[in-house]
Amino acid sequence: MQTGRAELTESDVKKIQAEIEDRKLNQRPKLIEEVKEARAQGDLSENFEYYAAKRAKNQNESRIGYLERMLKTAKIVSDKSEEDEVGMNNFVEVEFLDDGSKERYKIVTSIRGNSLKNYISIESPIGKALLKHKVGDVCHVQVNENVDYDVKIIAIDKSNDDSEDTIKSF
Repeated sequence: MQTGRAELTESDVKKIQAEIEDRKLNQRPKLIEEVKEARAQGDLSENFEYYAAKRAKNQNESRIGYLERMLKTAKIVSDKSEEDEVGMNNFVEVEFLDDGSKERYKIVTSIRGNSLKNYISIESPIGKALLKHKVGDVCHVQVNENVDYDVKIIAIDKSNDDSEDTIKSF
């Protein structure tokens, strides 16, 4: 259950600030110029380039507003953890005890959650269950009042390659 406030690490905040700066200082001037050039082409009623340029400019402004609001309301969470326990931005390999299957997940903040990449949020049931546990621990995952399961932590990888991470748009 989300509180409406994004949970961000200091690294998330820096990435968001860098994106805002890029959008304001680099993308905004280019997009404004594209709108001016398209407007100068004449009849706006049939000027596809004008509407496309204006839409791109508005999308950029919306993204800036979204990111600035996120920073204003964010809850800062620590990405620090003990060397032998599951923490933020760690990879963790688990075994599902009901069928013996294994999965590898990366524990991330909610804005970086991506099920296609096995990035799980610290706010998800399994993310909450795994956080701060150690190799060998059996963690109980409570999905809802009718669904639960147990996983055993097999390995924790503290390497933090987040070169592909981006801030998700809602």
